[in-house]
Formats: sequence, C-alpha cells, structure tokens
Amino acid sequence: MAEVLRLSGVHAGYGPTVVLEDIDLALPERSTLALLGRNGVGKTTLLATVFGLTTLHRGSIEYRGKPIAHMPVYDRARLGMGYVPQARDIFPSLTVEENLIVAERPGKWTLARVYDLFPRIAERRGHMGNQISGGEQQMLAIGRALMGNPELLLMDEPFEGLAPTIVDSLLLAIRRLLTESALTLVLVEQSARLALELTQRAMVLNRGRITYAGSSTELLEDPQRLTGLVLAQ
Repeated sequence: MAEVLRLSGVHAGYGPTVVLEDIDLALPERSTLALLGRNGVGKTTLLATVFGLTTLHRGSIEYRGKPIAHMPVYDRARLGMGYVPQARDIFPSLTVEENLIVAERPGKWTLARVYDLFPRIAERRGHMGNQISGGEQQMLAIGRALMGNPELLLMDEPFEGLAPTIVDSLLLAIRRLLTESALTLVLVEQSARLALELTQRAMVLNRGRITYAGSSTELLEDPQRLTGLVLAQ
C-alpha cells in the first residue's frame, strides 16, 4: 500500500522552543492513527507541524514521497491535506454555506455530499457562523476540511466540550466517512478509548517524544498499560 505521510527525526516547536523531539511516523494510505497523551505533551504541535504551522528545527517531512518541510500551508492543502483545528476557526461573519464554499476544491466532496453527511448544518446553511451551536460548528469545521477534498485529514480533539448526543452523531459521521472515503486519518483525542475504537494504529506522546507506537486494539485490550502510557509523567 502506498505511503501518504512520513516524518523522520522531526524536532519542531514554536520559534526557538522545541516541543517535539525525534518523531518518526509512517502512514500508509487509508490508515487511521490515534495520537494520545496528556495535555501539553505535543499532540497538537505534531498536527500543526505536519500542516506547516510550526518551526521545524530538524528532520524531514514527506507527503507521498515529496519533501514538504519548507512548503507553505496553502500548498500542503493543495497537495491533499485537510486540517480540523481544535479551535474550529469558523468564520463568524460568513454563513454556514459560505464557510463551506470558501474551502471548495474540485473533487468528490461537494456541498451536497457534506450536507448529506451532516444534515444538521444543511438545516443551518443560511445561519452565520456565530449563530450555530458548538456541535454544529464542529460539524461545519469537518465539512469545510472535506470541501478541500483531502486525502489526509488531521483532526484535533473534535469531540472536546460537546454533549454526549452530539459526540454520538459525530462518531457516526466519522465512521461513515472512513467507510465511504479513501481518507487517511490522524486523530487527536483526550478520550483514549474513544480514539482507539476509531483507529487502527496508535501513538502515545510524553514530553514531546514517542512512548508507544503500535496497534490500537492492543492498547484497548490492555487497559492497565494504556493508563500507564497515557498518564505517564
């Protein structure tokens, strides 16, 4: 199976501050990866580094074999990367539909398909970005990323702060998305069990370094080990 993303010996952070050290990662196409660990260990920084939003101090990043370490964010998006940030970053002065259209690129993901995946935002298409609920904003953020027709989707804590019923709706949509699309997914999520149930592979970070890289199922079946890894100081 072809490889979508590869990080080798990556050290990265913000300005002179190094957050990530010695990060190695290889993602085959259509694979799913959970990024786990305590708050502040570098999970968001890793996604941001892949998308070109941090300072790369050392190492290489390749997308489908092409070096992209010095490529600007917009070119990474054009290559086939989508990013759903933790803050959602909805445009409050645009309608729901305008938020989607602004990210549109040719491909299988269209307005109609996004609305089919998320009927709730179809119902809110004429509302402004700041007139919809947090759960609807999260659906919109995912839909906007899909409108760019990515092959690699980076999702940063998409269930954070949402009511259980909204989380259930998002889980159904993401499972459907993975079943019906040829997407490669990297998911950051505080609920380790939830993330592991969605993914094939897992990576645990602690203080900017990898402490586990392997099967999601293996960690699910060993709760004691999972707790030790995720809560490690």
